[in-house]
Amino acid sequence: MLITIIYDSGYGHTAKQAQAVAEGVQRVAGAKAELVAVADGDTPWDKLAASDAIIFGSPTYNGTISARLKQLMEDSTRPAWLPQTWRNKIAAGFTNSGAMHGDKLNSLVTMALFAAQHGMIWVGLDIFPGRTAEEKNRVGGWLGAMAQSNDESPELSPIKSDLETAACLGQRVAEVAGQFKAGAQA
Repeated sequence: MLITIIYDSGYGHTAKQAQAVAEGVQRVAGAKAELVAVADGDTPWDKLAASDAIIFGSPTYNGTISARLKQLMEDSTRPAWLPQTWRNKIAAGFTNSGAMHGDKLNSLVTMALFAAQHGMIWVGLDIFPGRTAEEKNRVGGWLGAMAQSNDESPELSPIKSDLETAACLGQRVAEVAGQFKAGAQA
């Protein structure tokens, strides 16, 4: 089962979050995580079409997703949207910003709406918001994994609990994709 994590990262913080999502995917037997950074160049449309799930990730800049992830969305019209190659795939999202809230919800709504337009099935978090910085989902996201990073090296930020939240999202997506795939084969 292939779970592709396609993401953008301006300074490395969201890339670190993407790696945590991949680690969560790998916790599920039979699931393989593939990381695709949109900044690396050509979009692997065939790989995305072959994926059982696609997880989108972006930093939140000025209250929305990055320009590079938005470009991927616009570029998806011919290779993915018109032929509906992502229809009935599991989808999810994660985001990171410098502020504790930083309008991250708008970024996740943007990703979820994009997934809906492709006929995808969105999976959110199932973790109650943490009350301390040490607890998972400390930012309080339900639609996807949210992280907050200080203006410092990605080696220091986002913090452990935010990365654990991202890993939980990856694991949940892989579990749901496995259930969905098993049901489709029955």
